[in-house]
Amino acid sequence: MDTITHGIAGALIGKAIFRGEDMLASRAMNRARVITWALMLGAIFPDSDTFRDLLSRNELLVITWHRSITHSFVCLPFFAAALAALTRWFARWRKWEAPSFAALTGIYAIGILSHILLDLVTSFGTMIWSPLNWSRPAWDLLFIIDFTFTTILLVPQFVAWAYANPGRVILRTLGTWFFFALGPLLVASMARRAGVPISGTVIVASEVILAALFFLPLVGGWGLRLPPSVWNRAGLTAGCVYLGLTFAAHEAALGRIKEFAASKLLEPESLGALPLPPSLWHWDGLIRTSHGVYEMRMNLAEKASMTEVTEASSLEYRFYPDAPPNSYIELAKRLPEVQKVLWFSRFPVTQFHKESGYAVVEISDARFASLQRERAGAFTYRVRFGPDGNVLSQGWARR
Repeated sequence: MDTITHGIAGALIGKAIFRGEDMLASRAMNRARVITWALMLGAIFPDSDTFRDLLSRNELLVITWHRSITHSFVCLPFFAAALAALTRWFARWRKWEAPSFAALTGIYAIGILSHILLDLVTSFGTMIWSPLNWSRPAWDLLFIIDFTFTTILLVPQFVAWAYANPGRVILRTLGTWFFFALGPLLVASMARRAGVPISGTVIVASEVILAALFFLPLVGGWGLRLPPSVWNRAGLTAGCVYLGLTFAAHEAALGRIKEFAASKLLEPESLGALPLPPSLWHWDGLIRTSHGVYEMRMNLAEKASMTEVTEASSLEYRFYPDAPPNSYIELAKRLPEVQKVLWFSRFPVTQFHKESGYAVVEISDARFASLQRERAGAFTYRVRFGPDGNVLSQGWARR
């Protein structure tokens, strides 16, 4: 999950559950605002591990270090206590009212926990038991950037802010609605460039829903009678419901993939259903076999019978074969860096070709295939060999 969404989720939890107040209120800092800030900072803290990646020349840290120690259930209590102690010191220095050390430790723990869980529901993998165990569980429920989920968490906070001031409610409502109304248009533009266009019906429906959320509470002034905590709890509830829907969609997608594997008499080494933008209806099915990876992109809104799955008339699929074994591939797989790449890859595909007389071995993870299939996906590791078998270069492919 992207860091911005983590922060939005943390702030919402603070307001919805712990009676936190808006972080940027005009009045002096108080206990309620410290709570919201602590939840937000705790929710983004685990991504601080990216600073080591930025300062290092080791390009494999993105798979060996990111989402490890700072994303660990084992280390969570220690980080929460350290952040609580730092906050208590800073609050005393600024002469702010703040929760006790024990309360702040619990608050930071919940913020960090929200980050770990929201990373766990993506497909990247999170080393939640490091340093005791370096496995990378992934629940495959949300795409790493899910604009729908982010909007569900963010809109209620802005609605609560707009209706908290009766004297300025019209100005605030119009301003925030205009800001969010641009969102579906921007997302549709990005999706079109990525090769996953969003239909005009979906864009119009999104605009209607946003308008209703901001303006319907003005009717009869009922929105002004609701405290901010009600709006924030509604947003948190809606976010949980959305996650529940992704779980149901994931199970449906996984069922189709298993049916496909059975119909083709495949013997999967690993199998998964991964979310694809732009909506929870779109999924990427992957099956790793001993000779390559099968990929099926599907739209759950379109019903597919078993006959259609077998004939691939409704369920589009491709097969990415592994290159036949050779000495260069064997040499590449013995390299420590390549072994780390293979440890990270859930659906690896090995490719081999000659380039200007040099042997080139590429290992790609089909989880990160480009949305536009004619483009190279992310996390493709390339090793180039000289004629005598020595390694000339190795690293992530940049195309």
